[in-house]
Amino acid sequence: MILKRIKVQTPFNEFTNCYIVEDEISRETIVIDPGGEINKIMDMLKTLKSKVKYIYLTHCHGDHIGGVNELVNNTKAQILIHRDDSDGLSDDKISLASYIGFGEIIIKDFCRVDDNDLIHIGNLQFKVIHTPGHTKGGSSLYCEQEKMVFTGDTMFRGTWGRTDLPTGSMEQIMNSITNKLLKLPEDTIVYPGHGKSTMIKEEKPIYEELKPRAD
Repeated sequence: MILKRIKVQTPFNEFTNCYIVEDEISRETIVIDPGGEINKIMDMLKTLKSKVKYIYLTHCHGDHIGGVNELVNNTKAQILIHRDDSDGLSDDKISLASYIGFGEIIIKDFCRVDDNDLIHIGNLQFKVIHTPGHTKGGSSLYCEQEKMVFTGDTMFRGTWGRTDLPTGSMEQIMNSITNKLLKLPEDTIVYPGHGKSTMIKEEKPIYEELKPRAD
């Protein structure tokens, strides 16, 4: 497996983590949350000789979908998003794309996924975990064989995502973290939508013992 994290800058002058995961044998690739700076993403894909099969969106916010249409034009990849967030791909009041400076983003051709759906690239298998709270259709992508989970804006290193935006819910995000993500094996690496990676075992004390991270 090849994994690359690309920090892409959005018009809001913040950075979103875009991830490229590639099966080394088949070169089939999934791109997770291409939020912008598509030239930077395409340069990496060309270097890796990637065959982009899927573009996976952990949720519908503009800073995670800003580069989708351009990436599709370059790769013809299939867009995947949890069905409960699919409305946000055509509703600026939900995606907030204009608010953060992208202008309205409309994404028309996509496929809806559901909790526990399986996605394959080459020999790699990913499971969709519905993790609402930041948005109602937020989801995480878990690869058991590589011990990694991509959590979007549900869980970060030392904290959790905002719940004060459209369709957000503090009750739901806490449930998603404590009853879904923290149930994964403790040595699972967490790759969030912003900031540094962490591990499930490092985040458990925050929620189970109410202890803040010391670092």
